[in-house]
Amino acid sequence: MTSGPNAIIVGAGPAGLACAVTLRAAGLSVTVLERADEVGSAWRRHYDRLHLHTDRNHSALPGMAMPATYPTYPSRAQMVAYLEGYVERFDIRPVFSTDVSAIGRCGGRWRAATSEGPMTAPIVVVATGVAGAPYRPAWPGAETFRGPIIHSGDYRNPAPYAGMRVLVVGFGNSGGEIALDLAEAGVDVALAVRGPVQVLPRDLLGFPILSWAILYRRFPARLVDRLNAPILRLALGDIEKLGLQLASTGPREMVEREGRVPLIDVGTLASIRDGSIKLRGGISRFTADRVVFADAKEEAFDAVILATGFRPDLRRLLPEVAGVLDERGMPLTTGRATRAPGLYFCGHITSPTGQLRAIAIEAGQIAESAAACRADH
Repeated sequence: MTSGPNAIIVGAGPAGLACAVTLRAAGLSVTVLERADEVGSAWRRHYDRLHLHTDRNHSALPGMAMPATYPTYPSRAQMVAYLEGYVERFDIRPVFSTDVSAIGRCGGRWRAATSEGPMTAPIVVVATGVAGAPYRPAWPGAETFRGPIIHSGDYRNPAPYAGMRVLVVGFGNSGGEIALDLAEAGVDVALAVRGPVQVLPRDLLGFPILSWAILYRRFPARLVDRLNAPILRLALGDIEKLGLQLASTGPREMVEREGRVPLIDVGTLASIRDGSIKLRGGISRFTADRVVFADAKEEAFDAVILATGFRPDLRRLLPEVAGVLDERGMPLTTGRATRAPGLYFCGHITSPTGQLRAIAIEAGQIAESAAACRADH
């Protein structure tokens, strides 16, 4: 008889911890492997002012509500505290400081090559998230730019940028909120927006925007976007008057078709309106102290922050497993059985109804499928 866990879970963020709880509840023994030395390492690295864009009631992991003392939109620090409380309540004991370099089949089991030696199990759940793979576009001349060019994953707060001119690149949630953070601290900040965008208010008619997304989840994306367009325009105003180009694809369809999340506005639009955040176009190239934009205009900046997202590529982790990843190395399916029996992904595909909510749902589905897979063997 082969000893060891029924399931190996790679990652001790929200997805990995949720799967640990649901798999154990389904009667499986699990081992959680984590590269860092603590749970929720990605959340600990996020910028200081970050709050969830999804409300507390729709952001809990399986089996444990978020504390009633938390605000509607918990802070980064509160999310970290929640994850710490989660592992304590369910006695999850991840194996920390353990890197998983490759996963493949070994007989009828899965074999994980780890920094602590090989480990096998009939079931593997990849719950590594996306925040470990920052995407940094390349522009001509960037290597000559004298100021710092950092990724948003390395930004913490405005303090280092006092008295500087800063360009934030990207109009996603990180870009919009970091630009707002800098503007509120009195930093001279501009936001480079390359193409068409979509924006959603964090609350609509007194309810979290996520509640509306959940309400309409069974309706076709295009229909939902068409129905919501007039009320969103009323709530947000005409964003094209600010110099932004509204995408022809609606917010819900943008998430489902393109995997792009609209900006959830927590004050960025107001700061663009009052001029404390300036808008610029896409970047063409850099000089030693300037950024040249696509319209050939150029401007001096002291620092650049790339809010250009993350692009994880799991092909290195699964070098010999066919039929489970797309051409970019992203899972073809998440939260369900893959074409490779016993292999699952959790939390890797953007959800229009909230990532933490999706993780909780996926963890339950994975546990059900894994328990059935184990029974078949």
